[in-house]
Amino acid sequence: MKKIAFLATTCMFVLASCSQGPKWQELFNGKDLQGWEKLNGTAEYKVEDNTIIGISAMNTPNTFLATTEEYGDFILEFDFKVDDGLNSGVQFRSLSMDEYQNGRVHGYQFEIDPSDRAWTGGVYDEARRGWLYPLTYNPEGQAAFKNGEWNSARIEAIGSSIRTWVNGIPCTDLLDNTTSTGFIALQVHSIRNEELVGKTVSWRNIRILTEDLDIYRTPDNPEVKQLNTIANTISEREAAEGWELLWDGETTEGWRGARLDGFPEIGWSIENGILKVHKSDGGESTNGGDIVTTKPYKNFMLKVDFRITEGANSGIKYFVDTDLNKEGTGSAIGCEFQILDDQNHPDANMGKDGNRTLGSLYDLIAAPTDKPFRRGFFNTAQVVVQGNHVEHWLNGIKIVEYERNTDEWNKLVQTSKYKNWPNFGNAEEGLILLQDHGDEVWFQNIKIKVLE
Repeated sequence: MKKIAFLATTCMFVLASCSQGPKWQELFNGKDLQGWEKLNGTAEYKVEDNTIIGISAMNTPNTFLATTEEYGDFILEFDFKVDDGLNSGVQFRSLSMDEYQNGRVHGYQFEIDPSDRAWTGGVYDEARRGWLYPLTYNPEGQAAFKNGEWNSARIEAIGSSIRTWVNGIPCTDLLDNTTSTGFIALQVHSIRNEELVGKTVSWRNIRILTEDLDIYRTPDNPEVKQLNTIANTISEREAAEGWELLWDGETTEGWRGARLDGFPEIGWSIENGILKVHKSDGGESTNGGDIVTTKPYKNFMLKVDFRITEGANSGIKYFVDTDLNKEGTGSAIGCEFQILDDQNHPDANMGKDGNRTLGSLYDLIAAPTDKPFRRGFFNTAQVVVQGNHVEHWLNGIKIVEYERNTDEWNKLVQTSKYKNWPNFGNAEEGLILLQDHGDEVWFQNIKIKVLE
């Protein structure tokens, strides 16, 4: 009876708490900037009509108006309006530390983007990794923002789950665990065009919820693509969609040397969930050698996070046949997503029209020069193969697309270094390869989804 009475009392307490509604905290009092401090830049912030207004200015870096309090798990809501031509954002779980770029604000950002790109509501990692969730992943979310009008925003940051909404329309669903706590900050972006001086971005009705988040969080929406950036993990959603780890983050299971029955004894190592190819003489497969999967793949989506050291060269190959060039020198033969430090490796200036640069289909099709590369951080390479159609993606942006097994493809191959390999790139299936090109490169979060 005592147990039943306790449960009844507990239920009554929960119901009473819910009946009172969520306990929102107002972050802006509508009168002044008490509880906020300006960081980094010199752009102006003022208060008018219960609204914080940021005013763009020349000759200043990004300026942030940050809360003096820090927040971990929360639901944040606010209204915003931006003049056309500006770019802005709202930081969350962000930091400013002397030891990081002399106090530069860095961390997650809710993007405010009135340009034709229409990525408002996407998640950007300010002064760190760049785009984590561009709205190329969710075209429906691109239509949510209303230019020239007040818009409503919602951010739910609960544990490693980060989700955003604009005007009630879901925009992002991200899993990331880089930063768990930090301040909220309103951004006035730096400008380089004097015509933008004096333009404004405004915020109002800024409130945050930090209690009973499980009760008030929005139910999951399986229609919104989820991105999992937590290294070497598969989320429940990914597992349901058919994703699996191609490397487990701990062992060499599923991989072997391209010219070996087992995994190389030198030239590669596993440290703290990172698969490293070691620095040697810069030669192609002259140290530990390339490594390949122990099984072939036909139609698939492949994701590989990679980080290059200065001047490094490597690659991700697919449709690899290790019986080709088995006795020769150099790398195993296959189509290659080039990994390269374009700024510091001479190969970037070789080949034809940039077709040996980062993200290119090596020696065949060039990636654009304005690709979204994150220098000094992990980048996500994605290769999509569906029959003869192939795509290269870098950090959520498609950079190369082609059709193989066509006359056009075969003519292209004949102008490349692969012209002497019969039927190059036309195999129905092949192994996946990580290249040893004699430079230190890191890999993690290697996962694959087999397609029909």
